[in-house]
Amino acid sequence: MADGPLLVGIAGGSGSGKTTVAERVAASLPSGTVTIVEHDAYYHDRSDLSYEERCQLNFDHPDSLETALLVEHLAALRRGEAVDLPVYDFTTHRRAPALRHVEPTPVVIVEGILTFVEERLRQQLEVKIYVDTDPDIRAFRRIRRDLEKRSRSFESIREQYYSTVRPMHLQFVEPSKRWADLILPEGGNNKVGIDMVIALVLQRGLRAG
Repeated sequence: MADGPLLVGIAGGSGSGKTTVAERVAASLPSGTVTIVEHDAYYHDRSDLSYEERCQLNFDHPDSLETALLVEHLAALRRGEAVDLPVYDFTTHRRAPALRHVEPTPVVIVEGILTFVEERLRQQLEVKIYVDTDPDIRAFRRIRRDLEKRSRSFESIREQYYSTVRPMHLQFVEPSKRWADLILPEGGNNKVGIDMVIALVLQRGLRAG
């Protein structure tokens, strides 16, 4: 790791399949050689607000994330230093007390809807992949995820989608794909595309292996 880890960014709309792509790439690499970092773990901890007030926050705007801290952590991993990452609880909209300790690995994958929006984060990423999936599929996946995993009501999901998710996608997420090195249609269903990403990461990220 003399040259530091290979930092791979995976962006795309909510429900596009970013996490699936990241996990499939990671699963195809040798054990212990890759770390996945979720950008949305860096949501600001608004403990000054009540739960009801936190539920009304715009989580799809770049200002909702402490991206500067993520950039610091990635820079530390580049230097070969371990870091303690935040953990975010999506049911309470708060950061969890426990931190996630991460040691440097040859490959670090950063995934999130706004990963390509801010230049200071883009500059850390050597490979940038945008997962491009049809809006109706993304919306259905988001509804299912929030119902099953985040204890949300359908009414709250619908309200958030129309008030912030869709407008912020059009304003920030969709335009950010111009920064991508590779646009991957249909996310986890694109086996050929994922195989290409895996081959690239193996070649560039595990040279010393």
